[in-house]
Amino acid sequence: MPLEVIIHLHNEDPILADIETLPDPTHHSLVITNPRRLDGRRVHYFTEGATSFIFPWTRITFIEVIQSGADEEVVEFFRE
Repeated sequence: MPLEVIIHLHNEDPILADIETLPDPTHHSLVITNPRRLDGRRVHYFTEGATSFIFPWTRITFIEVIQSGADEEVVEFFRE
């Protein structure tokens, strides 16, 4: 199940994308799929039809990981 992240790039608007796993500290780049702007529209500087993108760490300021609703643990209180 891919993780949804917000990627903040140098001198660009943040983009919302999917990654397969969190990057390892030894990696030199980040592979993303399904990139889109925060409002859901396509990113204007990506070629139409491209599916995967590789960003070097030198272009990335920071990454926000979005927790999906399926990952939340529900705690219920009850009396016997």
